[in-house]
Amino acid sequence: MQVYLVGGAVRDALLGLPVKERDWVVVGGTRSELSRLNYREVGRDFPVFLHPDSKEEYALARRERKVGPGYRGFAVEFGPEVTLEEDLARRDLTINAIAQGADGSLFDPYNGRSDLDARMLRHVSPAFIEDPVRILRVARFAARFAGLGFQVAPETMELMRSMSARGEVDALVAERVWQETEKALREPGASVFFKVLRECGALKIIYPEIDALFGVPQPEKWHPEIDTGVHTLMVLDQAVRLSGDTKVRFAALVHDLGKAATPRAEWPGHKGHEERSVALIESLSERLRLPNEYRELSVIVARYHGNVHRAFELRPQTILGLLEKTDAFRRAERFAQALLACEADSRGRLGLEQVPYPQREYLQAARDVAAAVKPTPQDIAQHAGPKIAERLHERRLQSIAELAARMRPGRDV
Repeated sequence: MQVYLVGGAVRDALLGLPVKERDWVVVGGTRSELSRLNYREVGRDFPVFLHPDSKEEYALARRERKVGPGYRGFAVEFGPEVTLEEDLARRDLTINAIAQGADGSLFDPYNGRSDLDARMLRHVSPAFIEDPVRILRVARFAARFAGLGFQVAPETMELMRSMSARGEVDALVAERVWQETEKALREPGASVFFKVLRECGALKIIYPEIDALFGVPQPEKWHPEIDTGVHTLMVLDQAVRLSGDTKVRFAALVHDLGKAATPRAEWPGHKGHEERSVALIESLSERLRLPNEYRELSVIVARYHGNVHRAFELRPQTILGLLEKTDAFRRAERFAQALLACEADSRGRLGLEQVPYPQREYLQAARDVAAAVKPTPQDIAQHAGPKIAERLHERRLQSIAELAARMRPGRDV
């Protein structure tokens, strides 16, 4: 029985990156042997064991054979006769198919080391086409390593295009699409995930609402980049810079979906796109079964980003209404997230990436001063519930008006 370190731990160490977790493959071993050594079996589809001390995962070497459509259509074969090379052959990319022995020596039958040096994401074998999840994974690795100069190998991109054209992507289940998307949104080059999916033809299948934005014009006066799809990915880039929160990043990504539904006769204007965006977000959320916190924040940003941008033009009454409609007093963190996504929208325009966005500070301050207003003991003693709410509303309005007098640039309240 021989044990090898495999996958991301080997890859990241060779790239000089921190190793976050380690996975091991066991060659020549059996279930009974590992059980006798007090390893605990946890694998559902194939034997995976937890080390008795480190709790790291040890998987028996295995082969995979395609027997049906989609990413679940595989038969798994494992046993002491499966070789290390056969186990590595089932992996998606050459850079993930390098093993390291106990003595530190590398086993690299598919030239992953040279692809690391060349900054290339290349498939291991033609069997790549058998699993559509690999398209999502390649796009995600492209997002992760974009800053290091990695690109998808032309022949791998061609395979991905053929898979999209043949309908393999249609077999992806909602949960797996979202799982890979959420991981991609954590990456420093998150927008690259969507660029790669678009290049291989998978975006129009997985995220047709986003794909439809490309080629839709906006007024050049406000959007020098013109193309809504280009703007959308620029907004995502800005969201990545402003926040590590994937909810903020996703809300920034989908805030303008309704512009793809604007009648062509109205281009480049997009009057009413906010509510169209809300409808598309609701539909997308249902299709991919998104967590409620993603859907709710995205709806708020889509519906109100125009008002946030015009914050200094709004009357105190309108600002208080915005705070109430977004439940900003009870959901302070979510309101702050929404303001970040709106700032990303403002900065996600060609040549305007560094322009200050004081609207966020202003509306955050408005929320805070209004939230600080509470019913007084006298209110509670002398008035019924509706009257208390009315007085609270009046005082909050006054606090926002006083703030506006201090913060609004050159405007008379």
